Formats: sequence, C-alpha cells, structure tokens
Amino acid sequence: MGRVAFLTSADMLADHPRRRTDHWELDREYGPMRAACAERGVDLELVVWDDASVDPSAFDAAVIGTTWDYAERPESFLARLEALEAAIPLFNPTRVVRWNLDKRYLADLERRGAPIVPTQFAERADDATIAAAFDRLEADELVVKPLVGASAWRQVRVRAGEPLPPPDERPPDRALIQPFLPAVATEGEYSFVAFGRELSHAVRKVPARGDYRVQSMYGAREEVHHPDAAERALVTRVLEAVEEPLLYARLDLVRGLDDALCVMELELVEPYLYPEQGPDMGALFAAELARRL
Repeated sequence: MGRVAFLTSADMLADHPRRRTDHWELDREYGPMRAACAERGVDLELVVWDDASVDPSAFDAAVIGTTWDYAERPESFLARLEALEAAIPLFNPTRVVRWNLDKRYLADLERRGAPIVPTQFAERADDATIAAAFDRLEADELVVKPLVGASAWRQVRVRAGEPLPPPDERPPDRALIQPFLPAVATEGEYSFVAFGRELSHAVRKVPARGDYRVQSMYGAREEVHHPDAAERALVTRVLEAVEEPLLYARLDLVRGLDDALCVMELELVEPYLYPEQGPDMGALFAAELARRL
C-alpha cells in the first residue's frame, strides 16, 4: 500500500554517542507499529527527522514519532516538517504541530470549554516573575516549564521562601507556571491514547518516591488504567475541541486541587503511546494510518 517514514531523533538510535536513557521506548513503540503496518502492506521505516540526505519523494507519507530532541531547536524542527509536508502527507500535520508545540494551546482549550490546570504564561522565568506567580496562582509551590519542551526538560519545582534553582536549570525563555498539584506525586497522572479520536487505551503513570515527574527516565512506573464513563466523556470533549484532523493523540489528565480531573497536556506531536498497556496499539495505529493513505 505504501512506504511511510517514522520520524525519530538520532539520539534514540543505538549508534548515537549520547543515546537517550529512554531510548528503549522507541523499540517498544515502533516494533508493534511496524509489524501491524506490514500486515496491511505498509512499509514503516525509521528516519531521523533532521537527516538532510533523506529524499521525501521516496515515501508516500511521514509520521512524527520519537523526535524527542526538537525542544532545543523548535524552529529547525518546524522547518523540516514543512519541507516534508510540501512533498508528502504528514501526520499529524504541521499546522497541528505548530499549534501544539507552544503550550499556550492550553489557553485555547480552556476557551473551548476544557478544564485545564490553572496556568500563568510568562515571557521569562526570572526571579520576579516566579515570585509574583505565588500570589497570582495562590500557591505555595509551583512548577515552571518551558512553553516549548518535552520530557521535563528545563522544568523546575519551586517552593515559596526557598532559593530558586539557577537560571540555567529553568526554562531558557518563555515559560508557563502552574501550581504544584499534590495528587501528581501520589495518584500520578493519567494518559489516554486515541487514534482518529477513538480511545485506544489508558495508563496511570506514578512517579518514583520523592519525585513528581512521570517520565520513565526519572524512575516512574506505568500501569493499565480502565477509564470510567466520566473520564471517557472528558477525553471526547477535549479531543472534539481540536478542529484539525488527527492520526493520534494522547491526553494527559491530573487531579486538580478541587479533586476533579483536568488537562495537564494534550500531546499531538510526538507522544509515547504506551504499547505495554495497549496490546492493540499497533493494529489500531496501522488501521488509522491505512485509512489516510
């Protein structure tokens, strides 16, 4: 049926000198995707996103996969995606990526009726801005993140009255600031994976003891979560707030201070899709991809 590029970053590959500590997630995700695609006559091939020697015309489409080094050079990433999309279909499309890379999309979701974690957007994460955010958000503890970032890169947790982390550990420029939610460290975070807006499976991610970050590279663990009717309705509601076509989506929900679930992130660019907890992930991905080719 076709040849499709699965875009990744070079630091996920075995021969990279500074291979990421979570490199194994590529194999776990790509393996079942590739096998399921092959059953449908689709050849899913690994391609490093910034490899200039790759000829887009050799492929029928491209899927944004584990491109996890983009955060330090987002404009180069977007330029490469636009060049690819000028030649072949790209999933998810560049216009979705451009909107979703900048976490100000959360404000758009809120305007469209989705509940989000209370958020302040800032031009910089300097001392004065963070100090004012404690009062503005009525919180004694905050999490400060880059507006464009992934895998907790340059993300810090700060407490009122304590010294701030040095500037080179904070977001390098524009940032979002949110109250620290205690439930993240105890109950964890929930991820809901969908293909073509249809829910595939859900995961509860629990951080390591004493931490709050839910990525595996920080020692977090994942387990299957069985969503109830209210959670399914919330997932549908948030996904319907996005007007653009979606091949895949991952919605991350956390329990807020009011004990209700709210949106932490809507990942439409390069989310890990938790194949360990979703045994049908590869088949559902392949079916949705085949419909679009």
